[in-house]
Amino acid sequence: MSSNASPRGTAVLLLAIVIGAWGVNWSVGKVVLEHVTPIWATTLRMVPACIVLWVVLPASGRLAVPTRHDLPVILSVGLLHMVAFSVLAALGLQYLSAGRSVVLAYTTPLWVLPAARFFLGEAFTARRAAGLGLGVAGLLVLLQPAAVDWRDADVVRGHGLILLAAACWAACIVYGRAHRWTTPPFQLLPWQMLLASIAQLLLALAIEGVPRIAWSMELVALLGYSNLIGTVLAYWAMNTVNRDLPASVTSMGLLGVPVVGLLAADLALGERPDGALLLATGLIVAGIAISTWVRRSRR
Repeated sequence: MSSNASPRGTAVLLLAIVIGAWGVNWSVGKVVLEHVTPIWATTLRMVPACIVLWVVLPASGRLAVPTRHDLPVILSVGLLHMVAFSVLAALGLQYLSAGRSVVLAYTTPLWVLPAARFFLGEAFTARRAAGLGLGVAGLLVLLQPAAVDWRDADVVRGHGLILLAAACWAACIVYGRAHRWTTPPFQLLPWQMLLASIAQLLLALAIEGVPRIAWSMELVALLGYSNLIGTVLAYWAMNTVNRDLPASVTSMGLLGVPVVGLLAADLALGERPDGALLLATGLIVAGIAISTWVRRSRR
């Protein structure tokens, strides 16, 4: 990258990298589940990424010791997002297609709207209501009986797990808005990942036992992508993006993740999205876009 590139131009490029990394990661995760049980799959993604951060940050002098005021947000992000969201999404992904899973997971901002109104007292404007209405309409299209076989217990389980994952992520976001930050978010990342790594490891051992994994170069490459690209690079890039771009641009940009997720699932896994999935994706993305634009523009 040119040293003459502006911080804003670099941040836009990094945002594009994040969108691609997280969108593709759902297809990667789907293939990993063919070789590894769900909780171990998340553990094998988180633990090596945590080790990388704990090597890089101290060497760069950017490792900060958290204060007492940082502990609630370390717990919130570490347990609600990195553990609950990741584990529940992986459990749900084993029952659903990667494309449908990423769209369900990225309904998270829809749940943030009413939660922020109830817990934080944020205004619930007409446009926010319209955005929420569009998003819920998309969810109804996605969950209609014509698009989902609700007689299949695994299908019901998969949808429920991923929607619960989205709710956990929403709770993390709402708490993050209320939290009074004393340490920059990226400097708390290694502590959040350390907590998540320990929790996931204990969960994996308690629930799934000692893993029996048939290692292959394909599996190593897939886990390497999830570790280095989908986790370490993506989180580092998001830190830069959040610093150098307006929050509204970042929020709108991340709406590209489910779109990339659908495209990746189509190209890599042969998952052809049907009309209902495409319509639902459009409605959900439009609803979140309207809600996000209104929220940021009023600041």
